[in-house]
Amino acid sequence: MINLSRRGFLAASAAAMSAAALPRFARAESAMSLAAATRVLDVNGRAATVFGLSGQNGQGLVLDPGQRFRVDLTNRLDVPTLVHWHGQLPPNDQDGVPDMPRPMLKPGETRAYDFEPHPGTYWMHAHVPLQEMNLLAAPLIVRSADDVKADRQEVVMFLHDFSFKPPEEVIDEIAGSSGAGHDMGAMGSAGSMGGMMMGGMKTGMSPMGGMAMDLNDYDWDAYLANDRTLSDPEVVQVERGGRTRLRIINAASATVFWIDTGALSASLVAVDGHAVRPVEGSRFGVAMGQRLDLDLTFPGAGAWPILALREGGRERTGLILATPGASVAKLADIGDEEASAFDTDQELALQAVENLPERPVQTSRMLMLSGSMQPYQWTIDGRIWGDHRPVVARSGERVEITFHNMSMMGHPMHLHGHVFQVVGINGARLNGARRDTVYVPPMNMVTVAVDAGETARWMLHCHHMPHLQTGMMTEFVVSA
Repeated sequence: MINLSRRGFLAASAAAMSAAALPRFARAESAMSLAAATRVLDVNGRAATVFGLSGQNGQGLVLDPGQRFRVDLTNRLDVPTLVHWHGQLPPNDQDGVPDMPRPMLKPGETRAYDFEPHPGTYWMHAHVPLQEMNLLAAPLIVRSADDVKADRQEVVMFLHDFSFKPPEEVIDEIAGSSGAGHDMGAMGSAGSMGGMMMGGMKTGMSPMGGMAMDLNDYDWDAYLANDRTLSDPEVVQVERGGRTRLRIINAASATVFWIDTGALSASLVAVDGHAVRPVEGSRFGVAMGQRLDLDLTFPGAGAWPILALREGGRERTGLILATPGASVAKLADIGDEEASAFDTDQELALQAVENLPERPVQTSRMLMLSGSMQPYQWTIDGRIWGDHRPVVARSGERVEITFHNMSMMGHPMHLHGHVFQVVGINGARLNGARRDTVYVPPMNMVTVAVDAGETARWMLHCHHMPHLQTGMMTEFVVSA
């Protein structure tokens, strides 16, 4: 991960501003290289071989204002793969879903991508659930002109859950290796994922109206922030009295986190790459696939842990922001108390800086989110992928989709190729945040509004990887 000092960031930003002021034909924008490849991490003193997305300056990519997303992606793995640019709006044939419409990249193959990116905090990951569970993901940061002008440092916090076991074994432990299987089709993966739970299963429960929510369904071996645990966290040097934009990306397979800034007050200024009216606080929730931008100001010298607390558990990870010479205390990776369940309170408080234009709704659809831990199967409208019933709209139509979660697990619902706005929570109307991934807690309803875009088939799915792997996906089909 690349974190720039404020002076270094300002110097780089000045150069970027000069380049951004030039006409596009005056700039020689050569393609950036990106490779899906293996790498080795040290996780609590133990070596682990995982996947990754290596750019020219480490894991991930950073684009300057006005810079096109012009990337040559090479598959250096020994298995086929394909990468989705999560939250970005490329043409459908560059969206990165296997066989929708383009096939996966074979080992050794390179494919070119070229589109106009949207500024903000984004990320990229394999659209093959088992590969994403093996950490085939990285940040994708697109800086805006305002980012360049701002007198602040930028820091990325990229979150994962991690197991030393292969993803196939993790899925088998969660879901059981017996039972009826199904073909994931365009997901590029198949397997028998039904059946009863097995030994590695964890049911982290929290009471809700006399029922029990299943907050977590697996005990991971470690929780990572920028590929490190709290036994050896990343310590990022910050300036005394300086300002920092902290870009937080939840790339975990199956873990919701609470971001705890401790004694440092924070201002939440963007979600999923889109500005919101600032919300002050020191604890913010982030579900799988979602992103948060926090503005921080340091009151003086010191060291400030930024922790990610596992929902419904005591496990935690994080990084340290410290001024030069500050003493950095050792932190345990287990906290004193279990973190609470993530609910709708934060979403209710968010207001977009820029709302969708006012216009009548032409198509409405309610999607029932269901499933159970025994047998382990998760559905949309009682159906899994391959037996799904698409949401259908015409290009240009205003569409409202209501996600009605009737299960006891939360579901972060992600729509490809579009930005939507949260306009209703449990029947209450609001002008909420603009997003690409919205979290729907157990026994809750969330309504989003979206203007149907390019004529194509777009994925709509839960971003909990075991749920996705077992078929919790449908399509948003846009016709001319």
